[in-house]
Amino acid sequence: MRFTLLFAIFLLAIISTNFAYAAVADEVKTMLEQGNAKEAYQLGKQHPELLGDPVFDFYYGVAAIDAGNAGDGVLALERYVINFPENASARLELARGYYVLGEYTRSREEFSAVLKTDPPEAVKFNIQRYLDAIRSRESVYKTSGAAYIEAGGGYDTNVNAGVSNANISLPVFGPVTVATAGVKAHSWFEYFALGGQLSQPVAPGVGVFGGGSFNAKYNNDHQDQANQFDQRNLNTNAGISYLKNKNLYRLSGFYSRIDVDGDLFLQTPGTTAEWFYQYDELQAFNTYAQYANLNYAGTNSPRSSNFYSGGLGYRKAFIAKWQPLFSLSAGYSRENNTEGRDDLSRDIYSGSITFGVTPFPKWAVSIGGAYQRSLYRAPDAFLLTTRADSYYTANAAISYAITPRLSAWVENLYSKNNSNISLYAYSREVAAFKLRYDFK
Repeated sequence: MRFTLLFAIFLLAIISTNFAYAAVADEVKTMLEQGNAKEAYQLGKQHPELLGDPVFDFYYGVAAIDAGNAGDGVLALERYVINFPENASARLELARGYYVLGEYTRSREEFSAVLKTDPPEAVKFNIQRYLDAIRSRESVYKTSGAAYIEAGGGYDTNVNAGVSNANISLPVFGPVTVATAGVKAHSWFEYFALGGQLSQPVAPGVGVFGGGSFNAKYNNDHQDQANQFDQRNLNTNAGISYLKNKNLYRLSGFYSRIDVDGDLFLQTPGTTAEWFYQYDELQAFNTYAQYANLNYAGTNSPRSSNFYSGGLGYRKAFIAKWQPLFSLSAGYSRENNTEGRDDLSRDIYSGSITFGVTPFPKWAVSIGGAYQRSLYRAPDAFLLTTRADSYYTANAAISYAITPRLSAWVENLYSKNNSNISLYAYSREVAAFKLRYDFK
């Protein structure tokens, strides 16, 4: 009788313990489903005695990775996968943990294993995004390259950045009528672009890179008022990078050319020095310094100048529903005219902000805005007034990944330039639809 009672008490203790273990695992799971990864991780940390329990290991591992503690998460999920190697969900989370830790070879192996199980399309798409990111990060020690091609079209309400009304008032001259070429012209347009980049490691942490891009915008105005502002842009760059721990340094040279209506408008050679710092898994900082020589052609040659610029940037990803991404930047530039026209020299203060989310696996949405203040350093040679401009932009874009390589998006950009000289004041809106194919 006494033995039976002791056995019953022992059995009851085991059952109670199992219920307690299950209750903690369920609570961690519930917190995860509610988007409270940090709280779920902290709860799991309070119960080290549960490590090794498969159900607890799975949810605790996911919570740890989502909370920014990938090391703990990987250890827990490795224990789980040893016991349940056929569980694709666990292997997917383990692959994600390896990626965060920088274990790209093991991450790729796990992602590839999940792909072999033929998961849903949304899962395949997310895996491809990680594989693309792995390929990009491996470029520091493997030869890598990428290219793209884009095509689309849209509508531009002010292709020439002209004034809204031909009748304006100017300092010194008073009321004047602006020529047709300077008055706001709207048009439908076609757009085409292509580009690519190649990187080659030359020593541990050291690599060289180079690339280029070309894009063209052709307006469809039958009166030829907008066609004369058709534009082509060519950009090339090459440089060297150095990666050490969380720091990436880049030094590059570049050349860009803008043609308007088939004729050279501006050539810009220059150089850029950059520093990127990965503070943690979710935050990064960057700073840059740049010099460029702005060589305008033809009647615009008096605008030629030396351009100096520097700035700071901050980027943060959030572990939350829709994967929010936030970036912020600020900069200062100085444009020194080289043709003796101090009225065309200026100081420029700028800032921008961007916020993006991924509401569904194949969809991305972003909104942003920017501000630029230009203060010219001498009175206008003809209007005898020192120009001061405030330039604002607001943009929004929605993209959809048709396949891992083919995407489509719509975008809208609104810009407005306020100036104390009405000749330079204008507003503009550009809406476009584009298709892009990436060669990887």
